[in-house]
Amino acid sequence: MIRIDGSYGEGGGQILRSAIALSCVTGETVEIYNIRANRPKPGLKAQHMKGIEAARLLCDAEVEGLRPGSTRVIFRPGEVRVRDLRIDIGTAGSITLLLQTILPPLLHAGKECRLEITGGTDVSWSPSIDYFRFVTSSALRELGADLDIDVIRRGYYPKGGGKVVVHIRESELEGRRFEEVRCEAVRGVSHCSNLPAHVAERQARAARRLLESSNYRAEIETEVRRDYSTGSGITLYCGYKGAVSLGEKGKRAEKVGEEAALELLRELGMSGAFDRHLADQVMIAGAIARGTTEYTTTEVTMHTRSNAYVINSFFPDSVEIDGNRLRIRGMKN
Repeated sequence: MIRIDGSYGEGGGQILRSAIALSCVTGETVEIYNIRANRPKPGLKAQHMKGIEAARLLCDAEVEGLRPGSTRVIFRPGEVRVRDLRIDIGTAGSITLLLQTILPPLLHAGKECRLEITGGTDVSWSPSIDYFRFVTSSALRELGADLDIDVIRRGYYPKGGGKVVVHIRESELEGRRFEEVRCEAVRGVSHCSNLPAHVAERQARAARRLLESSNYRAEIETEVRRDYSTGSGITLYCGYKGAVSLGEKGKRAEKVGEEAALELLRELGMSGAFDRHLADQVMIAGAIARGTTEYTTTEVTMHTRSNAYVINSFFPDSVEIDGNRLRIRGMKN
C-alpha cells in the first residue's frame, strides 16, 4: 500500500486527485491521510467525493472513508473498465477538477470512450473549461492524447448545471520536451449567461485594450447564452499560457477583463514554456507516458511540488525540479 500525506505542500484537493488517478493507473492501493488538514474545514468536501466516486466507478474500486469531512481514505482499485460515462457532479462542482482524476487512467488505457459531465464549467479555484480546452488540452495533445471537449451548457456558481462532453480516442502518451513559444496573438473567449450581451462585450473590450497597449494582437470571441445558471467570465490564452477571470455580483465587467489581461501579461513577461498552472496540470500525464517530459515554468508553485511528491511516491525519483525546469521520467521508461 502507498501512503500519501494529504497535508503535504499546498495540502489541498490536488494531492487527493493525483493520488487517486495514479492508483487507478497502477492498480496500487493508496491511503491518503491528513486530507486537507490545513484547511479551515479539513477533510473531504462534496467536490472531492464526486471525483473519488467517479474513479471508483471507472475501476470497480473498494473505498474506505468516503464520507463528508473524512480525513482518511483508502482506495483499492480494480481493473480500469473503459466505457462511456455520464456523471452529474451536482450544483457547481468543477468539471475540470473531476477530469484531473479520471482523465489520466482513461488516457493510459488507450481506448475510445465518451464522457458526459454535468456541473460547473466556470467556477472559482479551478481551471475554466476554456482554459482546459485551449491550454491544458493543447499540451496533452502534444503528449499524444487524442481528445475533444465540447461545451453544451455553461455552469456558474452557485447553480452549476453546465454540461461538457469529452470524446477520448485511442491514445498513446509519449514524453517530449516543450520549448517556450513566442506569443504574437492572444486569443480568448468572453462569455455570459442570462445577462445583457454588453457584459461579455465589455469584458472583451477591456482585455483587448490592455493587451493591445502591450503590443499583442487580441482575438477575443464573445459568447452570450441563456443557460440554466447566471454568470460571466473570460479566458485568455496564447500557446501554453493562459489566464481566467470570473464575474461576480458588484464586479464591473471591465474589471473582469482587465484582471485576465493583466494576469496573462504577467505570465507572458516571465521566462518559462508553461504558465504556473499548466506546469502542475500536465505532470500526471508526463508520469504515465513513455519516455521523458521536460519543460520550464514561470513559477514552481506548491501545487507543482505537491504533485511531485505524489508522483514520486508511486514512481520513486520520477520528478526532478531544477530551478524552474521540470523533468518527468515516465513509468514506461
